[in-house]
Amino acid sequence: MKKPIRKAVLPVAGLGTRFLPATKAVPKEMMTVVDRPILQYIVDEAREAGVEHFIFVTGRNKGVIEDHFDSSYELEDTLKRRGKDGAYAALMADLPPAGATSFTRQQAPLGLGHAVWCARDIVGDEPFAVLLPDMVTKPGGGGGRCLAQCVEAYNEFGGNILALEEVPPEETHQYGVVAIGADHGRACEITGMVEKPKAGKAPSNLIISGRYILQPEIFQILELVDKGAGGEVQLTDGMIQLARKQKFHGVRFEGTTYDCGSKLGFLAANIAFALSRQDLAAGLKEELRKLGFVAG
Repeated sequence: MKKPIRKAVLPVAGLGTRFLPATKAVPKEMMTVVDRPILQYIVDEAREAGVEHFIFVTGRNKGVIEDHFDSSYELEDTLKRRGKDGAYAALMADLPPAGATSFTRQQAPLGLGHAVWCARDIVGDEPFAVLLPDMVTKPGGGGGRCLAQCVEAYNEFGGNILALEEVPPEETHQYGVVAIGADHGRACEITGMVEKPKAGKAPSNLIISGRYILQPEIFQILELVDKGAGGEVQLTDGMIQLARKQKFHGVRFEGTTYDCGSKLGFLAANIAFALSRQDLAAGLKEELRKLGFVAG
């Protein structure tokens, strides 16, 4: 019987140098897409997929993340006294239950694989999800968000699950890329993985897009795996070793992913999410029309 996916690891120790000076004092994960922190979208996605416990792997100057997912008595009391019932209800809806968050430190910038390994004692001996906080997803085709689609595949196939997306072949050298075997439609068997292949050497144009379901044996491998690209512990290198013993499946995500670690991706996410809001869409379209970006 497959164990359910109850825990999620969120690696949030990065410095956010691509957004300096904005991220000098504000963690990049707390920058807002419309009116919600990027990280709140990630937690919302994990909640939708059934995750009950959120493990944040943090670094220095990330205390505001812990504060965001905690009670704020003064603010809550002020909202109630002023009769701002809608704002209070929204605030409380985002608050995780007591004991549902854990915070651990990645004390050196040694890569994604190392960040995941830092959560080993909190995860324990059960499968878990990893969600990269730069990648904000928007569902398409009537399905759930990305991790919910991955959990659906896990419930069918078990093992390890990776979210996949297609990119132009000339861009594959920027990502972790998979080779695929038996194809089941939206899901497929993964027969190989390579981190940032040389131009023209990628086994496909399907990239690993920031959502993972992994078995706990990955921790033993990450503890011993050699440092890879950039002198860091690469999660992909660990998964390559795990794939020699366990099955991996990929899920072609039906929806859109916005890389909010890049300025263009961040701007695109703000526009896309604002246009999906009834209270903002009409006004934003009018502003875009004034700027010459929307006809009519």
